Amino acid sequence: MCGIVGYIGEENATPVLVNALKKLEYRGYDSAGIAVLDEEGLLVRKAKGALKFLEEKISTEIIRGSMGIGHTRWATHGEPSDINSHPHTDVAGKIAVVHNGIIENHAKLKNWLEAHGVVFRSETDTEVIAHLIDFHYNGDLLLAVEETIKRLEGSYALAVISENDPDRIVAVRKDSPLVIGAGKGENLIASDVPALIEYTRDVYYLDDREIAVLFRDHVDFYDEDGVPHSKELFHVEWDVSAAEKGGYEHFMLKEIHEQPKALIDTLRARIKTYTTKSINLEEVGFDASWADAGRVVITACGTAWHAAMVAKYAFEHFARIPTDVDIASEYRYRNPIIDPKNIFIIISQSGETADTLAAMRMAKKADQGLLR
Repeated sequence: MCGIVGYIGEENATPVLVNALKKLEYRGYDSAGIAVLDEEGLLVRKAKGALKFLEEKISTEIIRGSMGIGHTRWATHGEPSDINSHPHTDVAGKIAVVHNGIIENHAKLKNWLEAHGVVFRSETDTEVIAHLIDFHYNGDLLLAVEETIKRLEGSYALAVISENDPDRIVAVRKDSPLVIGAGKGENLIASDVPALIEYTRDVYYLDDREIAVLFRDHVDFYDEDGVPHSKELFHVEWDVSAAEKGGYEHFMLKEIHEQPKALIDTLRARIKTYTTKSINLEEVGFDASWADAGRVVITACGTAWHAAMVAKYAFEHFARIPTDVDIASEYRYRNPIIDPKNIFIIISQSGETADTLAAMRMAKKADQGLLR
């Protein structure tokens, strides 16, 4: 999960982008970045870590420009770093892209682009999008985006700007949220309403594979084939606090009710409905080796342990594989029986739970079979 924003209007874009990203920082703490089109061209600034590090980086600069895009990242492909931070650009630095989602066929696309002479700078799946748009660009940014998304497999919410198209932002989504804010003399993009509500309460909710082209004074909408259509405008009645909570009274309630959607979003891009009518989970470690698994062992602590208990019921019900769940702080002290055919799964809410990491190291040292 990442957060993306965009602004086109009459104001200086940079403070608007940074302020909107603050409302979305819960969607990613690994890095943040902006791309602004000013008088000299496309200017990109990004930094590893929390948004405050980006703010510090640009605090001594005067960045002018009334159109730009921004991103706050939760790393999926490529470690958190300045290079892997969004926005990503084409080789010439003329096109910039921010992306929320996962491109499942990015490796295949990267190989194809490299065979055509493209040199990659980052380890991300997103960079292929910038290069594909450049490959298809022939003076029409909308058409280049249309051709690009035809080649993408997975989930995405994209905002794209080009130095050669200084009057528009192109946005599109599939399986990842994207909202358009309609203001007076300005229009905005964000992954969630809280980033927009300070500037406008009138919003458009993009549908899957729907494309929006934002100008300063209007927004055009197209289907994936470029056919234009009209769109209903919604007025947000919540106050800022309610918007941040998605209409729920408490954040805890919001998170509880988001669980089904989180599961759907995780699986949606991996369900191959139109081809084999199967679920492909190889990228996240679920491959044919599971067929030989004698047992699944899950270790976790706290709320992650409760998630593991749900997983136990799912594995045993659907996969018919015996599953044990251990509290990580106890697992490494009880001299557990380790079988090479076991599948060992570690769950951590933060990735830094000391007992869970210690259990993982213990399993690795004991040559636990299929470590996940």
